[in-house]
Amino acid sequence: MKKITLLVALLVVSCFSLFAQPGKGIKWSRDGRATLKAEPQGIVATPLSGAAPTVMVPAGKYTPAGAAKALPVRDFSFSADEKKLLIYTNSKKVWRYETRGDYWLLDLASGKLQQLGKGHAASSLMFAKLSPDGTRAAYVSEHNLYVEDLATGTIKALTTNGTRRFINGTFDWAYEEEFGCRDGFRWSPDSKSIAYWQIDATKIRDFLMINNTDSIYSFNVPVEYPVAGQSPSACRVGVVDIATANTRWMDVPGDQQQHYIPRMEWVPGKKQLIIQQLNRKQNESKIMLCDATNGKVHTLYEEKDSAWIDVKSRWDDDNIAGWDFIRNGKDFVWVSEQDGWRHLYTVSTETGKATLLTPGNYDVMTIAKIDETGNQIWFTASPDNAVQEYLYRIPLNGGKAERITPADQPGSHEYNISPYSSWAVHSFSNACMYPVSENVELPAHKSSPEVAQALKQAAAAGKCVEYFEVQTADGIRIGGWMRKPKDFDPSKKYPIVFYVYGEPAGATTRDVAGAGRNFLYDGDMAADGYIYASMDNRGTPLPKGRYWRKSIYRKVGVLNARDQAQAAQALMKKYAYIDPARTAVWGWSGGGSMTLNLMFQYPDIYKTGIAIAAVGNQLTYDNIYQERYMGLPEENREDFVKGSPISYARNLRGNLLYIHGTGDDNVHYQNAEMLLNELIKYNKQIQFMAYPNRTHSISEGEGTFTHLSTLYTNYLRAHCEPGAK
Repeated sequence: MKKITLLVALLVVSCFSLFAQPGKGIKWSRDGRATLKAEPQGIVATPLSGAAPTVMVPAGKYTPAGAAKALPVRDFSFSADEKKLLIYTNSKKVWRYETRGDYWLLDLASGKLQQLGKGHAASSLMFAKLSPDGTRAAYVSEHNLYVEDLATGTIKALTTNGTRRFINGTFDWAYEEEFGCRDGFRWSPDSKSIAYWQIDATKIRDFLMINNTDSIYSFNVPVEYPVAGQSPSACRVGVVDIATANTRWMDVPGDQQQHYIPRMEWVPGKKQLIIQQLNRKQNESKIMLCDATNGKVHTLYEEKDSAWIDVKSRWDDDNIAGWDFIRNGKDFVWVSEQDGWRHLYTVSTETGKATLLTPGNYDVMTIAKIDETGNQIWFTASPDNAVQEYLYRIPLNGGKAERITPADQPGSHEYNISPYSSWAVHSFSNACMYPVSENVELPAHKSSPEVAQALKQAAAAGKCVEYFEVQTADGIRIGGWMRKPKDFDPSKKYPIVFYVYGEPAGATTRDVAGAGRNFLYDGDMAADGYIYASMDNRGTPLPKGRYWRKSIYRKVGVLNARDQAQAAQALMKKYAYIDPARTAVWGWSGGGSMTLNLMFQYPDIYKTGIAIAAVGNQLTYDNIYQERYMGLPEENREDFVKGSPISYARNLRGNLLYIHGTGDDNVHYQNAEMLLNELIKYNKQIQFMAYPNRTHSISEGEGTFTHLSTLYTNYLRAHCEPGAK
């Protein structure tokens, strides 16, 4: 449910990256002073210093014999010595991301180009990786793990029991969606074994979607999908010996079906694994060391929370992989909210002792780089403005944070820092400025003329979005942005359209490009005379401390809706130019749920709503997400009922447009039919639009976006009249 939040919050031009997990991020040269990219002419290295790009590998080198064109490169990686190039091509989607495809290997010295996995079906290989010694490749195909000798082409099955619901080396739907787990195996440092996850979803009920459009006879599309209240898939971690194909399972304590293992890596220089185990409620985390030779496990570090504990993908761009080891594996950097703020700690792999590195009343937002050579940690934070983001650094042993981002660049900043040098790719935008990108050396951070020009143009354009803060009747300070109509006259009254999300998976009010712009509206809202606004309630992932984020625990659909409604009332009281008779609200996914709850629970405030791909009944959504924020239905089912829009549908009085894709594997179309039944029961008349066989993004099929945008715009104009009065 979280990914669509990003789609709605960003501009249309950037939304397609959500469907392309491989190739994510920046490829670095071996010395870290150039970025690598697949271009039509080949693999090109572009120095960050500004020097001319060079072609490292001409495209002709990876053109198969007899082929007219080079392989279309979807992703690529070099061996550690940069003597071999692994190419990923012919990719296909597995639910949200293109993680199935074909792999080819190019030996740069000999020029030999070979396809991996010959004999396997086309586009069936996943996550191919070269062994550290460069002699083998491993990959997953049809839910089994294979290893291939690069010299002979001999393929060996390391597992043979894989099925759609018994999964080796990758994950089921829920693990992928909610933990960011996709690549499910790791080469050992000595290249002699592979650690991997095995997911047993055989006890999980399939949710059956129906495809009515791709053939004359409809057919089922099954998804192993554990809903809230159902036990998750059983999970275990094993180490398979390459020579014998025998797996030794780690003796991880606890019921395999009542715990999760979202993280696993090898400890540097040791025949040990390190894993993170979460209990079913996700409020108890244990870091364990596993002896790969005998399977013995001991717990190194434990943490508990009265609400939930986030995993790495929540603060690392949906990337769950990796472990931040330092000092040759004697310690690692960890993120915790145990003192009320999201802070960095070091944890000893010998004693489990945790030491605070970032003291202070602020949240670490992302870790940008841990630089042992330079004895420093780079991270982003925003202590003074929760909707912005800046680069800071501290000594490796901890201390006061030093801001690196220049003071004259207000907004949101992202940094991809080279792991081998002091260069970084810096991206920057704010609500009045489209994203600009530059290469900078740190810590000097001398910005390019392009950034200076973009800032100058944004300043000349004047205020495009107004940020505000109101206090609710409950005493909660809620912030947001507002874009006013063109030729605004404060003596007149204008309709207001609220864009909402409001759940822990996303925030809508960040000071980034796209704030104040409605990509779904066919036209210019400001020119048409609308006030467009958005506010973030408690529970949204802003850097405002643990209490702000976790006060929503067991109150999704109640506390967040109350904050939004009270903030809307406070805003209308503060600004007399807002017309309370023309108040609209809209959202997608969790924002669709919020829209429904606001329309049903606060019908006196919201007169028109447009809800897209909404969860109407929390008991239908997947267990990892819903139980993380709501607890277990067998213990507090009433909270799930209280938070579900379907419980209040009888209260609808305003205008509602409800939209859902019938092929939505994330928020199932079942939600629409359940809610429609409830509305029918109480004779509540609405407009409903089903998009046949479209997924959660409602992006597939010719003409879909134009149709959706037209539908949205026409309904809003018809039921929330634009213009001043």
